[in-house]
Amino acid sequence: MHFRKMINVMLLVWVSFTSTTQAQEHPNLIMTQAGVEKMRNSLGKVPLFDASVQRVKQQVDAEIALGIDTPIPKDFSGGYTHQRHKQNFIIAQQAGALYQILQDNKYATYIRDMLFQYEAMYQSLPVHPQERSYARGKLFWQCLNDSNWLVYMSQAYDAIYDTLSIKERERLENNLFRPFADYISIENPQFYNRIHNHSTWGNAAVGMIALVMNDEALLQRALYGIEDDGLEVGARDNDGGFIKVEGQKAGFLANLEDPFSPDGYYTEGPYYQRYAMYPFLIFALAMHNVKPEMKVFEHKDNVLLKGVDALLNLTDAAGNFFPLNDGQKGMSYFTPALVSAVDIAFHYGTQNPQLLSIAEKQNEVLLDESGLSVALGIRDGKSQPFTKQSINLTDGQDGQQGGVGILRYGDEDLTLVFKYAAQGLSHGHYDKLSFSLYNKGNEVLQDYGLTRFVNIGQKGGGNYLKENKTWAKQTIAHNTLTVNETSHFNGDYEIGSQHHSQLYFFDSTNENLQVVSAKESNAYPGTEMHRTMAMIKLTEFEKPFLLDIMKVDSKSQNQYDLPFYFMGQVISTNFDYDSPLSLSPLGRDNGYQHLYLEGKGKPAVASTQFSWLGDGTFYTLTASTNVSDELLFTRLGANDPDFNLRRDAAFMLRRKATANTVFASVVEAHGSYNPVSELSVNSYSSIAELKVILDDKNYTAVLIKGVNRQTKTFIMANQDASSSTKHQVTIEGKSYKWKGAYQLF
Repeated sequence: MHFRKMINVMLLVWVSFTSTTQAQEHPNLIMTQAGVEKMRNSLGKVPLFDASVQRVKQQVDAEIALGIDTPIPKDFSGGYTHQRHKQNFIIAQQAGALYQILQDNKYATYIRDMLFQYEAMYQSLPVHPQERSYARGKLFWQCLNDSNWLVYMSQAYDAIYDTLSIKERERLENNLFRPFADYISIENPQFYNRIHNHSTWGNAAVGMIALVMNDEALLQRALYGIEDDGLEVGARDNDGGFIKVEGQKAGFLANLEDPFSPDGYYTEGPYYQRYAMYPFLIFALAMHNVKPEMKVFEHKDNVLLKGVDALLNLTDAAGNFFPLNDGQKGMSYFTPALVSAVDIAFHYGTQNPQLLSIAEKQNEVLLDESGLSVALGIRDGKSQPFTKQSINLTDGQDGQQGGVGILRYGDEDLTLVFKYAAQGLSHGHYDKLSFSLYNKGNEVLQDYGLTRFVNIGQKGGGNYLKENKTWAKQTIAHNTLTVNETSHFNGDYEIGSQHHSQLYFFDSTNENLQVVSAKESNAYPGTEMHRTMAMIKLTEFEKPFLLDIMKVDSKSQNQYDLPFYFMGQVISTNFDYDSPLSLSPLGRDNGYQHLYLEGKGKPAVASTQFSWLGDGTFYTLTASTNVSDELLFTRLGANDPDFNLRRDAAFMLRRKATANTVFASVVEAHGSYNPVSELSVNSYSSIAELKVILDDKNYTAVLIKGVNRQTKTFIMANQDASSSTKHQVTIEGKSYKWKGAYQLF
């Protein structure tokens, strides 16, 4: 009798399980049955959607004609096997969308055949032969790319799920998908169970295949990580980043919580935020469709949707992301990850019509309901220009770990990017209070970005090069202050991760006078840096200019180096300098070993000027200098036998044997040069003198005298950033009164 009851209970459990399984509709991840019907009914009626379908169809049909190749993995990124497996998962996902929209069985057959080739391969596939990664994959040299594969293949499997027999599904799930998910998670916790963009991909991969298979245990692993991962606190990856931190949670929700600030800024920087946004948004969308009660899109006050807006604001006039931290120049919102981000943010967010103008520039949409929604909005004339304004984006989970301030004048006539953020995990650089400057999308003063030739096999297998650590991450590689030729926090990741700069204030209420100011007290113990940057437009100046005040207070005398990595050709200086007959490195370590000294001089007058020509515009740097200062011209390339570094140039101010000091400078755009007409217009600076006329604990004042003899005085309150405090100070017999942290007289 007891045995019969047990059988009855088992039958009830089995019936309940099978009814739940059968009740699940497919597709249900990114596409839904209702959404597919809308797309089918819209064919031929929505131009951008139709064009996107045809573009994808041409690509997929060409791949089908070539046949399926699943080679034995052997290459780094950039090699044939790597690229082939990458192309396979992209094409499979696209073929799945085409199958659902066009109802052509050839696409389902193509995916099925490809999946069974992988199923046959995976059972005996060893770990990838390339040993460089801290977490090697099987199909790829790192688990990160294996996770890419599963994120995309989950969508392909979901699209053809109902075309497969129960036995075919069991074979794929038991021999391929579950072992695959276990390998990138349980067997590689150092990859999976951390806070990092790598783990986000892993979490999304496990979670998406869990949703297709209706596997609740796998889904829990995706959302919350592995409870007992066996990792020691303080373990590191190959880049020096922490794999496990004391008390740190793991899983998709933790990755959604920790790296994002309330403003949507991602602490690793825009390049990796762009990369991580695809798994973040695509898994969030899958959860929205399958588990709407989880409200993932609404998590942390809609931080994912805010992240899309933040990313778009972290671009120049051409749509290229600012290369903060490890960031490749040229990466832009035209990348497929941002096509997905814009479409999903529009459809599942507030349907902001400004996003439609970005989609118009991208000229393609997703083959899903969000892509159709965007294409319909564009067709119906709802698009509005995306207006990028000055913005302060906080960093850190609670928005209290520094940030990035962006000042813009006009239609991006001048754009300042001021970084006072946290370390940025393992992709962070040692560049507190650094900045870069743009004019209409052209770099004026650059941030170097990363040292890597992504997916170019001849250059280190397409991976990070050693110069990323020896140069790109070092402080001297950035437009900020280096003390005693050592990097911030002595280049120590553990120390750097404990600290962040502090915003003093950000004010963009007046377009003609916008100011951002921040302090850094931990980069060099005993030395505080306070940098204030003001974007100023005066009627007597042709264009807006940037006033830069770097105030340094130190308990000891030091050597200070402040470089400006200018983009263009040297035009003139108001000082003499010597150029060596043979080039030698500027120093021995911390990035200095990669800089050649090309010229060295001394100030001839108190206001040093250096002019250059870049992209048809003249620029002049005017700096308040001391007679003992050194003026250096440097160029990258020393100790670089493999030519891994660009041969970029810098103008550097060096001040020795000094404790407290102020570096004040103005960067001014003026005039133009047309190589066709050979016409040079306004090639001379409008500034005659720049002078620090007061600097003490409480106030710093800088005088700017134009060539027309008009003067302006900018005064900063160094200890009180309140906008309501009244101040009064006497300088050279003249009294100044104002309210707030600063004033331009």
